[in-house]
Amino acid sequence: MMTRRRFLGASALAGMSALMPRRGAPAEAAPEARVSLVKSSDRAEGISTAIDLLEIDPVRGKQVVLKPNFNSADPFPGSTHPTTLRSLIEKLGEMGARSTVVADRSGMGDTRRVMEQKGVFDLGAEMGFDALALDELPGEAWTHFEMPDTHWQRGAHFPKLFVEAESIVQTCCLKTHRFGGHFTMSLKNSVGMAAKFSPVDNYNYMGELHSSRDQRSMIAELNTLYRPDLILLDGMQAFVDGGPDTGRRVSPGVVIAGADRVAVDAVGVAVLRLLGTTLAVSSGKVFGQEQIRRAAELGIGVGSPEQITVVAPDHESAVFARKLVPILGMSVLTRDVESGGKLTTTWADVKTG
Repeated sequence: MMTRRRFLGASALAGMSALMPRRGAPAEAAPEARVSLVKSSDRAEGISTAIDLLEIDPVRGKQVVLKPNFNSADPFPGSTHPTTLRSLIEKLGEMGARSTVVADRSGMGDTRRVMEQKGVFDLGAEMGFDALALDELPGEAWTHFEMPDTHWQRGAHFPKLFVEAESIVQTCCLKTHRFGGHFTMSLKNSVGMAAKFSPVDNYNYMGELHSSRDQRSMIAELNTLYRPDLILLDGMQAFVDGGPDTGRRVSPGVVIAGADRVAVDAVGVAVLRLLGTTLAVSSGKVFGQEQIRRAAELGIGVGSPEQITVVAPDHESAVFARKLVPILGMSVLTRDVESGGKLTTTWADVKTG
């Protein structure tokens, strides 16, 4: 368990070692994004393969801050699956991460209680990582951002833990959101990083967010405050209606990974559409979805489906990925992991964006 003293010490160390804060999105959208998609019945194996396919290692030698999805204590996909958290932390260790802090803020319930119910503190004691309930942080552990030219009336308070992190990893679920977000994946999961109430005057930031007709744009705008190095979307099961806590559950059996939040969420929305989902998530082009559209405008990720390449490790995964092409429109790269063979196929004639 991370105490207040231990947090402040870790924060100070991160501040000294980081060359620059992670605040802010790129000035221009990324030219392309690789997203891996693995169809698997083995969650741990799927996670490892999905990360390997990205061919990146942004955590080696670094202190990693990991943001899970513990908005509530509801069973997966209402919250991060215990095996996902364990497998991801094990994988980060194999990749050379120096240490890991798991940090979150629940939106539906007391964060500490939620993390206790999910066994996070016990797992931390077993595996040697710190677990932190963000709403227990003292005032000096937060940074306020004004956020001009956004829909946030008073900006937002964001933890220095994330602002000064050497590396940020996020794991999210695949589900719809019945309280105005329409869907909740990596962009929406970022809301759990920000303060619910101002540490200065107790202003209710989340009340502002959830009462605004611009909620989905505000979700995207909050993502300008940090940049993740790795995103893991656990789509072994999904909510295609309801959510974020409970809903109509289906089992696509996929794991998706990437470093671009817009690309990951776009592929996730395509999966929900393939499975049959709500009218709100099904309407219009994928890049016309307000969360994705606003995030692309802000340069948080790619600006079009043509900039996305989905990498699949085997035939089964590639077949699933190909079903997404008429929905989203992107390139699919099939990589035979065992033989090292590569086959690139672009179905440009069926791209619909």
